[in-house]
Amino acid sequence: MTNHKNLDVIIIGGSYAGLSAAMALGRSMRDVLIIDNGMPCNRQTPHSHNFITQDGVKPGEIAEKARAQVLKYDTVQFLNGFAVSGTQNENGFQITIETGETLASKKLIFATGIKDIMPDIKGFSECWGISLIHCPYCHGYEFSGHTTGIMANGEKAFHLSSLVNNLTDKITILSQGKAEFSAEQTAKLNNHDIQVVEDEITEIEHENGQLKNVIFKNGKKMSFDVAYSSVPFRQHSDIPVSLGCELTEQGYIKIDNFQKTTVRGVFACGDNSAMMRSVSYAVSSGGIAGSMANRELTDEQF
Repeated sequence: MTNHKNLDVIIIGGSYAGLSAAMALGRSMRDVLIIDNGMPCNRQTPHSHNFITQDGVKPGEIAEKARAQVLKYDTVQFLNGFAVSGTQNENGFQITIETGETLASKKLIFATGIKDIMPDIKGFSECWGISLIHCPYCHGYEFSGHTTGIMANGEKAFHLSSLVNNLTDKITILSQGKAEFSAEQTAKLNNHDIQVVEDEITEIEHENGQLKNVIFKNGKKMSFDVAYSSVPFRQHSDIPVSLGCELTEQGYIKIDNFQKTTVRGVFACGDNSAMMRSVSYAVSSGGIAGSMANRELTDEQF
């Protein structure tokens, strides 16, 4: 980065949401810098689905094409790096990257995503995003009719079962402990021949990320083609909180309908601020964040 002038907007995170925000701003002739370290959370996922015009395309290919299109706008720059801290002043914001360089902007957009916290199960992380999946809308069609596990319990497991039941009749809930279902939920699961296994899982047997068997602590083994799982997460960047941005009870950055955080001049989009983890949602929310950042700049300057 050689241009140290005060930028209009710094976008932290250069995947789908960040690139979408940058395109909206670039087309409005705003001086924008995207900071990204090239580690999206879906980097293991082989194909993206449920996104018209891009159905079945590798996520990396979508991002690469988007980056090339965004960087055709002369006012948009891209920095391969990692933002480590941020401060607010009377002129806007300062962001420090890992090299120690400090960059300034009037507005900030966080498209930083979230970091999944993998369970202590051997083989789990290697399968994550490939055959251990989180979303029936994103991946379910490709595994329709297959032997399917649901690694969850209680309301989450019941909800996933109801969605996946339309895709396959070979479902087993892997609750990893005493099942937490109401009598009504248990009756519905039984009615759909959905088995519940309460044994603890210790290992996922796989071949290059493709699930083969689930091994339990008691030594038993069950074969699956795919399994859904819900894992905890944390924010990929702690800068929003350090600036005063509030989080929701679930741990997402709190935003309004225009992607504005609780700190004026700071926006958030993509996975860091909503549970809808999909490329199409990230693109949509990024476009809104970019447009609203431009609106604020316009209102302040016109």
